[in-house]
Amino acid sequence: MKRRDFLKKAGITVATAPIAFNSLQIQSIGNTLLMGKDGPNNDRILVVIFLNGGNDGLNTFIPLDQYDNLANVRSNIIIPKNKILAGNATGGFHPSALGLKKLFDDGLLGIVQSIGYPDQNRSHFRSTDIYNSASAAATYVDSGWLGRWMDLTYPGYPDGYPNADTLDPIAVTMISQVSEVCQGLSVNYSYPVEDPFNNSSLPLGAQSPAPDSPYGDELSFLRQTINQSNQYSTIVKAKANQGTLSLTYPDTNLGNQLRNIALLISGGSQTKVYYATMGGFDNHSNQTDAADTTLGNHADLLKELSDAIHAFQTDMKAQGFSKKVLGMTYTEFGRRIRSNGSFGTDHGTAAPSFLFGECVVPGVLGNSPTISPTVSQNEGVPMQYDFRSLYGSILKDWFEVPQGTIDDLLFDNFQHLPILSPCDTVGNQEIFGTTMTATITPNPFKSHPEVVFTAETRTRTVIQIFDAMGSMVLHVADDKYEPGEHHISINTTPLAAGIYYCRITAGSAQKTIRMVKQ
Repeated sequence: MKRRDFLKKAGITVATAPIAFNSLQIQSIGNTLLMGKDGPNNDRILVVIFLNGGNDGLNTFIPLDQYDNLANVRSNIIIPKNKILAGNATGGFHPSALGLKKLFDDGLLGIVQSIGYPDQNRSHFRSTDIYNSASAAATYVDSGWLGRWMDLTYPGYPDGYPNADTLDPIAVTMISQVSEVCQGLSVNYSYPVEDPFNNSSLPLGAQSPAPDSPYGDELSFLRQTINQSNQYSTIVKAKANQGTLSLTYPDTNLGNQLRNIALLISGGSQTKVYYATMGGFDNHSNQTDAADTTLGNHADLLKELSDAIHAFQTDMKAQGFSKKVLGMTYTEFGRRIRSNGSFGTDHGTAAPSFLFGECVVPGVLGNSPTISPTVSQNEGVPMQYDFRSLYGSILKDWFEVPQGTIDDLLFDNFQHLPILSPCDTVGNQEIFGTTMTATITPNPFKSHPEVVFTAETRTRTVIQIFDAMGSMVLHVADDKYEPGEHHISINTTPLAAGIYYCRITAGSAQKTIRMVKQ
């Protein structure tokens, strides 16, 4: 077995190249960390579910207020309107997503519309790297967004771990390899667990003294890794055996992953992050059945996802853990607005993320994606919220990380999103993201349209123009504006005729407007 493969199996990954951390270049440092402890020692848990392949958000939470135009550009895959499960006034769920609809009705589900990033990359591998590392599209980072936070929170790791204060793995990945999301500057903090009841130990081998050389240092670190992995294997199995379930989980891939997470949580594990993954979302063909669009590959996937999350959340609430467990989904990109001729959809841009738990702000953050009847074949759903704002808001409001630290972890300022609330809040709340008033006039335009917006408070306002592929083509403004109405002229002379999107953010509010240059 190759050394890198062995370390991945064992749950530790050593950095092999310089890593960019904010503005500082930090060279590979073996198993020595440079930063001290930061952040609280609370008992909150984050469950992350990666929807691998690019989930079609327009077929998951369907924009009812855009339905007629969507039907025109997706006539071969559109879900009949009378089959859509009611959500709120502007959107509804795929008929296979009954479990998500139930959580939504119970105030235990939040939807963040159109998550993406500037200059969207439509490669599965590169876009996944971007989401896992929280880097910009053109920046390559070898560490994960949660791994960098763990560097600050667990100093010295893996030296001295497990210990009396931190007995359990810091993060657990429910597949055979560690998660890049939990990759720190020098080590990976996640421990791979496919089956907590059958997590075999690794042979440690002879224990002769390690030579005083670079080889000896590597050998010592390898022995430490094996020993730590074996300790975690025993601990994880014991916690799973102590765990209980209040219901029977679906016997599916994701259902079994969430079932095992529930057993570990109820068994007393203090693991902070659990990472689950579900593949199959790259549906270029047969996304829907040719004879019945409510059936097909995507319908099967959404049923598995929805049933598993509903079972997990119901179990957590029944066992009294739902105020300490937050769940989130993400995917590397959404799909294009127009369907293709194979009853499928191709790689696109933004997609919704789902948050579940008793502490989420229930309802929908953001507006339905605007669907034009003349949408081009390559056009994707425009970004409303940068994915790093989702990450930053979770770090701030769930793990109580200071904002200045988050800016360093995510390499830039983030837009704080109202996605979490005190856990004594019950029931659906007002839909967010609709309070900003903004227009483009004239639209369509030829050269210098105006963006007209109303600022409710004096806060940082950013105005950017994106093309139909999700690339940022103009940076119009980044300033603080006084309360009131503002008119900003946009010089679009450098832009060719075509479809563009103006994205305006101010505090927690945002607006994305489709623009047509003639």
